[in-house]
Amino acid sequence: MIKAIFFDIDGTLVNKNDKVLESTKRGIALAQSQGILCGIATGRGPVHLSQQIVGLNFDVFVTYNGQLVYTNETTIWADPFSDEALSRIISFSDYHHRQIIFASRRSIEGSSLMRFGQNKWAKKVVRFLPKRFPVALFKNLTSRFSIHKKTKRYHDLDLLKEPIYQCVLLSPKSEETMLKEQLLDSHITRSNSFTVDIIPAGGSKLAGIQQCVKQFDIELEEVMAFGDSWNDLEMLEGVGLGIAMGNAEVEVKRVAQYVTGTNEEDGIYQALLHYGVIV
Repeated sequence: MIKAIFFDIDGTLVNKNDKVLESTKRGIALAQSQGILCGIATGRGPVHLSQQIVGLNFDVFVTYNGQLVYTNETTIWADPFSDEALSRIISFSDYHHRQIIFASRRSIEGSSLMRFGQNKWAKKVVRFLPKRFPVALFKNLTSRFSIHKKTKRYHDLDLLKEPIYQCVLLSPKSEETMLKEQLLDSHITRSNSFTVDIIPAGGSKLAGIQQCVKQFDIELEEVMAFGDSWNDLEMLEGVGLGIAMGNAEVEVKRVAQYVTGTNEEDGIYQALLHYGVIV
C-alpha cells in the first residue's frame, strides 16, 4: 500500500512552460484526501521553490537533492558540507576560474552567469539550445575570459559563513570522472547536460526521503516516486514504486518499474490511476 509519494519538479511535476497540469493537481489532491503523504524531491532549494509549486499544498519538501528536508513546521534533516569538503570545492573553483554557485537555506551566491541560469526564464531559453551544444567549449571560454579572474574570487563570499547544502557547477558530462577524483567527500549528480550538482558524499534524493519516511513512520516499500533525470536514479531504484516520465532520460527509464506518459501528457495522473492509488 502506498503511503507517500514524492515528485521531482523540472520535467516531472511541471511541463515545458513551468506549469503544473490540472490532472496532476487533481491527482495529488485525491491522494492527499486518502491520507497519503505528498512531497517534492528536487535539486532546487527553498529559494526558488515557491514559483514552481503555486497552488499545491505539499506535506514535505526534500530539497537540494536530499540535503535539506523540512515541513512547513519543522526541519527534519539538514546535512551541509563539512568545512574540509567545501574548502576543496572553493579552491578547485578559484584555481580553475570556474562558474559555480553556492546554496544555503536562505540564499544563492557565486557566479552571476550561474545565478542567472537558476532563473525560470533562463531555463526556458536552455530548452531551445541544440542537444549538441558545445558545453565543454563554453566552459573553457567562460573560465579563460572571465572578468572575475581573482585568486580568491569565491573564498570571500559572505554566504560561505553559513551552512552550504549544494553547489552547482558549469560542467560537461565528460568531466564527471575528473570531478569525482578532485572533489573528494562530495557526490556528483546532474539534472541536465550543462551543469552538475555537487552535494556532500552519501547524499541523494533517496537519502533525504529515507530521513523523511523515518520521521513519519513509513517504510520505503510504501513510497512511490516520479522522476525524469539522472539525479532521480537512486530515488527511483530505492523506493517501492519508481515511476519514470515518458520524457525521462534513457538511463532513468531503465531503472524505473513503470514508464508513464510525459510531463505534457498527464503522465503523473496516468500512473496514479494505473497503480490504483486514485480512482
